[in-house]
Amino acid sequence: MNSKCLAVFALLPFLASTSPAATVYLAQGTIVGEVTQTSAILQARLTAADSPRDGDVPGAEGTVFFEVSTSPDFVRAIKTLNLTAKAENDYIAKALVSKLQPGTQYYYRVSGARGTALASIAYGGSFQTLPPRDAATRLSFVVGNCMNYAFFQVGQTKKDGTVTKAGYQGADKNLGYPAMDAILGLKPDFFVGAGDNVYYDHPGHTPAKTQAELRRKWHEQFVQPRLVKLFKFTPTYWLKDDHDYRWNDSDPSLPGEPSHALGIQTYFEQLPVVDPEEWRPDPYRTHRLNKLVQIWLVEGRDYRSPNKTPDGPEKSIWGARQKQWLQETLLESDATFKILLSPTPMVGPDDASKGDNHVNQKGFRHEGDAFFRWLAENKIRTDRFFIITGDRHWKYHSVHPSGYEEFSCGALNTENSRLGRNPGDGKSTDPEAKVKQLYTDKQPVGGFLKINVRPAERGEPADLQFVLHDDKGATLYKVERAAKQ
Repeated sequence: MNSKCLAVFALLPFLASTSPAATVYLAQGTIVGEVTQTSAILQARLTAADSPRDGDVPGAEGTVFFEVSTSPDFVRAIKTLNLTAKAENDYIAKALVSKLQPGTQYYYRVSGARGTALASIAYGGSFQTLPPRDAATRLSFVVGNCMNYAFFQVGQTKKDGTVTKAGYQGADKNLGYPAMDAILGLKPDFFVGAGDNVYYDHPGHTPAKTQAELRRKWHEQFVQPRLVKLFKFTPTYWLKDDHDYRWNDSDPSLPGEPSHALGIQTYFEQLPVVDPEEWRPDPYRTHRLNKLVQIWLVEGRDYRSPNKTPDGPEKSIWGARQKQWLQETLLESDATFKILLSPTPMVGPDDASKGDNHVNQKGFRHEGDAFFRWLAENKIRTDRFFIITGDRHWKYHSVHPSGYEEFSCGALNTENSRLGRNPGDGKSTDPEAKVKQLYTDKQPVGGFLKINVRPAERGEPADLQFVLHDDKGATLYKVERAAKQ
């Protein structure tokens, strides 16, 4: 399933059959999300220019449709209904395409309709549906997060706007994060954005608060050419965390702008996460990748108790309904490997000064400890269940005292990276060194985590291979976990 046919569709001017219309572009490219064995969500934002203007990417009204086919010449294509992009939905066209075949390469494109003059009538890319649920096939995926546009493009600043630490200095800065090229070169079957996909509260002297300001953060991020190129051919799954919801360590109870409701609304608007026709969708979900692996993507902001509430059995990040769903679906699954994708850590260590995750003593430690006890009591094997976390700006591989392992993908760009806390550090959440850390970054560097799923071959059992890369693609650390009897 690793093979990719990178079909590049010609960019041709579209001559409307009606009266001449202003040319419409797709400066932010396209994104494919939530691919399953039989469906995918396709998304494109219509723009009035092919590049940013005055620091933003202006949208354009228009009507388009998507076509999906197993053939690059779009013979017997599946065609969506006409989709109207307008100001109220930030000029985004989005559609769930179903009745696809498992394990199949598909090509897609966006075309103008009802007189919409698309500058790229045949703009599109390709994706592959997940293999059959009962197939023990090879596949791979990448997890990345903490994409801080301000730190990369400008640098870290004081409240008055003074730059205190320079941003990226390469001549290719306008292309965006180098890690995106490295990921594309590895040809993963999909990419998981594990939260903090934009930063509403950076730069600190001009935080985004209004709907227009929040949207601008997504526009400037996803117009970068390396992101456009990666997501043209790599389907995605997304989580949100604090910075792409409200602000650092934010929860629903805190007053201020952006509001809790606007943070949720903008996340659903800007990313292909849920069926656009579904009303009040749940952001948490699980996907069976194949016979060997099932993943769980949990929501960490929408349902949480106030951070400042004293810790105890009633304090929760997940909320009662999501927690019940997580436990029930974990018990129902017969996948060889189970992977929990969390926007915040459950093992760490983390900074002792923090108080917004399952690791923090002043945070939600009670719920985290209870979950690990539940895993053990229900005989969820430590060599079959793994946690992948975003949020932390350093890469690590840690083992909880109960034996369950956690991998942090680290910040995607080096300008947003730092060194972590080690077990035994008095300023960490593990001053007694109960956590065993098998790897942590030795210097601040961006990067990502790649997971390779490998079926049983030549007498060897199926296994997962976890590989931590820097932002140029170099391997920093690699470990395998086999499905032993």
